[in-house]
Amino acid sequence: QVQLVASGGGLVQAGGSLRLSCAVSGRTFSNYAMGWFRQAPGTELDVVAAISRYGGTSYYSDSVKGRFTISRDNAKNTLTLQMNSLKPEDTAVYYCAAKETPYSALRVVSPRLYDYWGQGTQVTVSS
Repeated sequence: QVQLVASGGGLVQAGGSLRLSCAVSGRTFSNYAMGWFRQAPGTELDVVAAISRYGGTSYYSDSVKGRFTISRDNAKNTLTLQMNSLKPEDTAVYYCAAKETPYSALRVVSPRLYDYWGQGTQVTVSS
């Protein structure tokens, strides 16, 4: 079975940075598009960023574009989210997720279509 373990969350002041990691095991990592999603208290689960099977295409929500960078290392089965210039509104539980796909291009962004999920890691940004 596919297992995902997210880590790297913590408390940081506004303007600071964090790097989230997701370790994936169980099947061929490159068979999956990957995404980062977040859920703040009282809000719906929203996409943060996503990346295609081989890392050639990325997607970012408007709220994080220019501040966050998603990347993957298929040789190490890891997914990363580098978060810079953090804002209090970035406070949420962040989840990594995998979507099995035959496509090299990025075509799946909706969280409802992702197959496997990590446990989530808390990110808190103070004012």
